[in-house]
Amino acid sequence: MSKFIDRVVLHVRAGKGGHGCASVRREKFMPLGGPDGGNGGNGGDVILKVDPNVHTLLDFHFHPHAKGGNGKPGEGSNRNGKQGDGLLLKVPDGTVVMSTDGEVLADLIGVGTQYIAARGGRGGLGNAALVSKARKAPGFALLGEDGAERDLVLELKSVADVGLVGFPSAGKSSLVSVLSAAKPKIADYPFTTLVPNLGVVQSGDTTFTVADVPGLIPGASEGRGLGLDFLRHLERCAVLAHVVDCATLESDRDPISDVDALEAELAAYQPALKGDASLGDLADRPRVVILNKVDVPDADELADMVTPEFEKRGWPVFKISAVSREGLRPLTFALADMVREYRESRPVVEPTRPVIRPIAKGDSGFRVIPDPEVEGGFIVLGERPERWVRQTQFDNDEAVGYLADRLARLGVEDELVKLGAEPGASVTLADYCFDWEPSIFAGVDTLLTRRGVDPRLDQNERIGAAERKHASRVRRGLVDDDE
Repeated sequence: MSKFIDRVVLHVRAGKGGHGCASVRREKFMPLGGPDGGNGGNGGDVILKVDPNVHTLLDFHFHPHAKGGNGKPGEGSNRNGKQGDGLLLKVPDGTVVMSTDGEVLADLIGVGTQYIAARGGRGGLGNAALVSKARKAPGFALLGEDGAERDLVLELKSVADVGLVGFPSAGKSSLVSVLSAAKPKIADYPFTTLVPNLGVVQSGDTTFTVADVPGLIPGASEGRGLGLDFLRHLERCAVLAHVVDCATLESDRDPISDVDALEAELAAYQPALKGDASLGDLADRPRVVILNKVDVPDADELADMVTPEFEKRGWPVFKISAVSREGLRPLTFALADMVREYRESRPVVEPTRPVIRPIAKGDSGFRVIPDPEVEGGFIVLGERPERWVRQTQFDNDEAVGYLADRLARLGVEDELVKLGAEPGASVTLADYCFDWEPSIFAGVDTLLTRRGVDPRLDQNERIGAAERKHASRVRRGLVDDDE
């Protein structure tokens, strides 16, 4: 038996980037061949894509974890690593992607619409890409980044033009079955329909979809019955149709009170139509009243009695019988006209164009703030410096010196001095905590001796490095020569 799932929690993790390679070319008669380490491949993305052949989130219910492929590491002879395989997840039309906090991240409407749920990590640079005037043969490479990892909530909202609303056993599923080629389960007991049924209706030149919402009863907006789970499927409907059972045997029910009760539930269900205010409130949608089961004599008389009351509200009223198919043709044409008018009244959505915003002048790309948990400590925030730290091999002194140079050129060291940081102050960056040592004098060209070694990290070499840095700051006009 098939199972309808319209809300799941999906755990996605993109692929890791491959590490760069630290390699030196070695050939006969070429003792100084130079670095030739290749770059690591990028990790694979996890992508959600609307597929017309998918109608439920059932696959994610049974397989809630999705992972992209990892990038391959670089190799010698300037061979780059292979890119990680991306993972394409097919979702039904009308899927809303949210964070676990309820923030709407994407509304996937239209076949082919895509959303990158998790972006793969960047591959690390090999030592061939790190060559500079100071580092002619780097003895290190950059590590690949971890891929993004997050939990997402996928919620399906049916993309139907006409939503059928009514009490259990009002004949909604029967109406869908006679208007379209859909074959929902139909029986003579309440709550036969446990999932929304969707059908496609052709009326003249207009094709529209119709869906029935199961289990709406008084209190549905507060969780009674099945209504709370399926009221969301009405949010995208252009027309709401009240299907009324005119042959009910319950003495405390009549068509007018049934419609009033359901209207109260629709008014109570206003979740701001999560993420798309342009849809408007459900109260603003066109209404139509369908008086069903008029093939029963008493029901036909009751339908005639209540029709004037609904017409006073400005709602079209149609008397039909899903069994004898009486009145279906006028109803179909009327629904097609209402859907067409609603579509024409909607604003034309312009195609989304990428907006390129240059970085503002003076924007350093990072911030330094005091650490609230450590006295005299600081926290460095920023995408670039945090990424640089994650790509560093801390067991390689040359790689650590390269990181220090990058941070100094970015302006992190000067900002720490400006904020009054003292030598030995705790500086937190990404997941690492450092003791700030300005005596290392990063950001100046340093003659490196052996591969994998940085003389600035050697206590015996720091005095000479201090002198070179002071001379560099004098040349840049940062300090006076006699300081």
